[in-house]
Amino acid sequence: MYLTNPSGSWAGHYLTVKRSPRWDDPQYAVLGNLPHHSAWWVISVADQPGQLIESNLLTDLNPAARLTDTSWIQGGKVSWNWWVDNVSKTGKSSFSTDVMKEYVDFAADNGLLYFMLDAGWSKSGDITQLNGRVDVPELVRYGATKHVKVWIWLHSEAVLKQMREAFPIYERWGVAGLKIDFINRDDQDGIQFYYDLAKYAAEHHLMIDFHGARTPWGLLRTNPNVMSYEAVLGLENNKVGRRDSPVDRTVFASTRLLAGPMDFTAGAFDNATEDGFIPRNEAPMAMGTRAQQLALYVIYENPIPMLSDSPQNYAGQPGLQFLKEVPIEWDETHVIDSNPGEFTTIVRRHQNEWYLGSMTNWTPRTLAIPLRFLGAGTYTAEAYEDAADADKNPKHLLLSQKSVTSADTLTLHLAPGGGAAIHFAAKK
Repeated sequence: MYLTNPSGSWAGHYLTVKRSPRWDDPQYAVLGNLPHHSAWWVISVADQPGQLIESNLLTDLNPAARLTDTSWIQGGKVSWNWWVDNVSKTGKSSFSTDVMKEYVDFAADNGLLYFMLDAGWSKSGDITQLNGRVDVPELVRYGATKHVKVWIWLHSEAVLKQMREAFPIYERWGVAGLKIDFINRDDQDGIQFYYDLAKYAAEHHLMIDFHGARTPWGLLRTNPNVMSYEAVLGLENNKVGRRDSPVDRTVFASTRLLAGPMDFTAGAFDNATEDGFIPRNEAPMAMGTRAQQLALYVIYENPIPMLSDSPQNYAGQPGLQFLKEVPIEWDETHVIDSNPGEFTTIVRRHQNEWYLGSMTNWTPRTLAIPLRFLGAGTYTAEAYEDAADADKNPKHLLLSQKSVTSADTLTLHLAPGGGAAIHFAAKK
């Protein structure tokens, strides 16, 4: 069973419960030959919400990797053209090869491995053909000169019909990965589509990012070319309404995040108070502080995190350095404290360095963070926190450095819709 929005629109604000019928015959849920093995179900129980976040149970129940060569699979940060409506350095929107090269340049200048080319490059109904607006092979060649690889967006219905013809073409072009969108189904054949697509994409050295997708279930363990999923009401909703807020983000940490990597498409640098927020397609903004946007890169696990805003909005801005440096893979995770819908504080280790992400809903908070997770010795804590006036000017950050040890306790002052992002580096 699942929840559905019967309005069929982002504007719908109610849900109904439905059984998952087959796409081709709504009288049946599953067709198969006996003996038939049904899908497994998982119920996780913990004393605290944070223990659920730390668990890898859902992923670990899946079969081991089927690929023997995974050398071509690599996570990395991503620049993106869609959220900001293809804005160029002139300030105007233009979906063209030259403008997309500007996003490749931004990726190269800031150490990002990828550029995500979103919808509009292919002919309508034929994903093997360019439509003349953006030359994908040329963009891939240009990216190679900058050490930036290119992902491309695809509609799931077109992929279902043409992937056997299209994927070999993308491999010849040198495309790194595919963002598969609007799957919008989880019937028996729909789930099989995930498996078939992941397997065939791997045969052509293509990584996958599922958007418009159902909740993940650990497929990435069996098919490690599956990098991430959206399956969440993410940052993109700021273009059309107010359904993404600091309240929702704290809920997602204890709900959607339990299912695996989450492509929330964070990184908004035009930050707004609750009253000052205006939904708009061009030059979108996001509710909450900039410090909270930085914190999301630690709190939300995602091996292909996007820097979703425009190159112009990032240029020379405080906080960009943290986005350039924060890792994409983690060796250890601890939840300091989490209360769904209220606040979340998570620390993650990458090799011998630790990162902390903390966020709150619209309630300002003062949090005491014991640093017992640190190893022996002294660390430099480089902090990006809400400035004293962040409740009125949410773009303002307080940057600081101090020496700390595992015996210390940090005090964080989070503004309404605020957060904090801290990098702990061991002193040599």
